[in-house]
This record gives sequence, C-alpha cells and structure tokens, in this order.
Amino acid sequence: MKLLRTVGPAVAIPLVAATVTALVQISGAAPADPTANVADAAGHLRVPADYRTLYQALGSWAIATESGQGSKEIHSVYASPGAIDTYRKTGHFPDGAVLVKEVFATSTNEMTTGTVSHTDKLNGWFVMVKDSKERHPGNPLWGDGWGWSWFDADKPLKTTSTDYHSDCQGCHVPAKATDWIYVNGYPVLHH
Repeated sequence: MKLLRTVGPAVAIPLVAATVTALVQISGAAPADPTANVADAAGHLRVPADYRTLYQALGSWAIATESGQGSKEIHSVYASPGAIDTYRKTGHFPDGAVLVKEVFATSTNEMTTGTVSHTDKLNGWFVMVKDSKERHPGNPLWGDGWGWSWFDADKPLKTTSTDYHSDCQGCHVPAKATDWIYVNGYPVLHH
C-alpha cells in the first residue's frame, strides 16, 4: 500500500502534463514562435512540411477557365493554429500567423452531378506570414505587414519570388483594405 502512495504521484504528474499538452495541441493554440517552421533568421520563407495536418482549412477558390466550362485552378488555403480563432475575436490575423495557399491545376469531367472540376496537379504554394513587428526590414519579400513568397511544386524550400511588390502584392491590391487578404472568401472567419 505504501508503494502505491509513492508511485501514484510519480505516475499522475506526467499523465497530467501529457494531457495538458494534448489539450493545447487539440485546441489549436498558437505556438510560442509561430514562424519557427516557416522562416529562417534572415526571413527566407519555406512551405511548412506539416501544414496539412496541423493547420486549419481556411477556404478554397475556384479560378474559372478563360473559355469552356470548369475551373483552370483550385486554390486551397490553410491557416496556422490559432489564427482563425484570433481573427474571429479581433478582426485581424495575429502576428506570426501563417497562411499557405496550395495552387492546383484541375481536371474537368462530366459526372453524375454535372460538369465537375477537381484538383489534379499541384503547381505550387503561396505562403504569407503576418508581420506586425517588422522582423526583416531589409528583406524585399517582407513588407506591408506580411512576409510573401511563391514556391514551385518541386521546390518547397526555395522561393522563386524576389520582391513582394512585383511578384506577389499585385494580386492582393483589391484586398488592401482588409490587410491584403480576401477575407470575404473565408466564411470560417465570420462564424
């Protein structure tokens, strides 16, 4: 009986610690340094290897073909843990929030539901990191409150972007009033 009283706390304390850690991970709480797996000390971005399992789905966009039916691309966007909850509470993405957009070419086929486009070949990723602290003022891929980079599908660790003004920001100009993000396309931010 004395052995059980001695071993009990020794077993219980690690179990409680493991449970608390698991609950924090499940809750989607933001890590202490949310950019740690996305940017190095100089601000060079990379696609986080674990975004599909750790990040939350933010939403998707279908880009129509120029002619004919269907979509030419589908963009699926993910947000780092805690980013959606913070946005819902404050109306802003928190510093260090990471957005990853997968850009897929599509296939369009006739199915029982009609003409359907679905993801086919991954073309690459667009990664943005919220930067309200101006972490990398001399880096041409950081500015206007974000780190910005495009990555080809075969190079998730090396961006092809050289300057966010010319390579990235142009597509986001209509969303300047909402901190360069098309938040109207993400219902999860508003519910």
